[in-house]
Amino acid sequence: MGIRPEEISTLIKSQIEQYKSDIEVAEIGTVIQVGDGIARVYGLENAMAGELLEFSNGVVGMALNLEESNVGVVILGEYTAIREGDQVKRTGQIMQVPVGDALLGRVVNALGQPLDGKGPIVTTEFRPVENNAPGVIDRKSVHEPMQTGLKAIDAMVPIGRGQRELIIGDRQTGKTAIAIDAIINQKGNGMKCIYVAIGQKQSTVAQVVETLRKHGALDYTIIVTASASEPSPLLYIAPYAGCAMGEYFMYKGEHVLIIYDDLSKQASAYRELSLLLRRPPGREAFPGDVFYLHSRLLERAAKLSDELGGGSLTALPFIETQASDVSAYIPTNVISITDGQIFLESDLFYSGQRPAINVGISVSRVGGSAQIKAMKKVAGSLRLDLAQYRELQAFSQFGSDLDKSTLARLNRGARMMEVLKQGVNQPLSVEHQVLSLYTAVKGHLDDIPVKDVKRFEKEFLAFMESSVAEVIKSITDTKDLTADNEAALIAAIDKFKKGFATS
Repeated sequence: MGIRPEEISTLIKSQIEQYKSDIEVAEIGTVIQVGDGIARVYGLENAMAGELLEFSNGVVGMALNLEESNVGVVILGEYTAIREGDQVKRTGQIMQVPVGDALLGRVVNALGQPLDGKGPIVTTEFRPVENNAPGVIDRKSVHEPMQTGLKAIDAMVPIGRGQRELIIGDRQTGKTAIAIDAIINQKGNGMKCIYVAIGQKQSTVAQVVETLRKHGALDYTIIVTASASEPSPLLYIAPYAGCAMGEYFMYKGEHVLIIYDDLSKQASAYRELSLLLRRPPGREAFPGDVFYLHSRLLERAAKLSDELGGGSLTALPFIETQASDVSAYIPTNVISITDGQIFLESDLFYSGQRPAINVGISVSRVGGSAQIKAMKKVAGSLRLDLAQYRELQAFSQFGSDLDKSTLARLNRGARMMEVLKQGVNQPLSVEHQVLSLYTAVKGHLDDIPVKDVKRFEKEFLAFMESSVAEVIKSITDTKDLTADNEAALIAAIDKFKKGFATS
């Protein structure tokens, strides 16, 4: 029996009613030139600055140059498989990275993708890598200490939460060691840490990860790495990615320490990109906006106002100098952006003074605001005493006949320098630092031979922990060195010295 025409028309009508048109409109361009991590794309008239673009092989890029006839794209990944004529699709998204607690304890690349083989990062939250810094009204002055655990820093160039303190020096002067010690010292302080390795060897990053794991510091740390073998766009974007991850915690009212190791390699990567994009070169072939590259990154470090939760992002940018030349283009740029600098000197490093901090030109523009009262009392004259010691030491090399007061200053200075020496990955609590520095500053070490000073310090701190622990507890609770505490401390030093055998 045949189908009647009415049934056919009813069937067609119902199908027309149920028909849904799923038309996907995508703006697609074509690669007209590619090489060295840069592609020029024709046909993306509506692309936004900083927008993510997807190449036909799945690699993503970021629109950096919006020109009349084409778009200059930096390729964030392997670019060797991209060919002229390949299609490029707009995503409509600005460059962003995953953020959240799921990243803690992980090693990720500049795009937030895991590199540690521990499986995918499960998070639903993302933040754009470029973000406006908090405004003047949204900030609060820096007033809480961010202890690094290093006597030379916490006593003389203190760092506060929300500060930007530049660490500058030649290669192999112990810059990364300071960063690792600072991260290890945050254990139990409720502070999140982010270590951004820019242009480092992968073996060096693996070493850092292992050191942090060994000291139980990896649980509250995110490692963002763009290694030396990766294309320059990833080195350029890595610090911004790390900063976005840190801002997530800051705006939740938490405290974050972020380390950029190091920004001179980021500047070199940005110079490479800029020259390939045919942007006009300026001084030392860096583009004119290289200052803005670092200022818009470091301005995002802040101590937020109480209305915004009071969170903070403390930044320790690193800059590598050539032959201690702090007057070069990039070092002077970053010095002018930050709230002070810690200068590490090669000569001091090789003479065994580690950390090799040059007290003369290291400065913190936050100063005493980032110190507890006890540390202020003990370390108040330390900078001046050491600067005078360095001057006298240089002078005394040429004169043999020195008066008593000069000899006394030289003797005390030598012992102070010895006390400021600290082993790698051995950060000290602020209470122990106060006790240790007190013995040197107040002259209690003047009759101890220089070679015995380190042993004296170690044994004295152990003695205080076991016999006079109430003094340490009082400093911890009150953050101050009261008259009673000081009297108890002097008595403890005298008692310990009687039983201390010099070699």
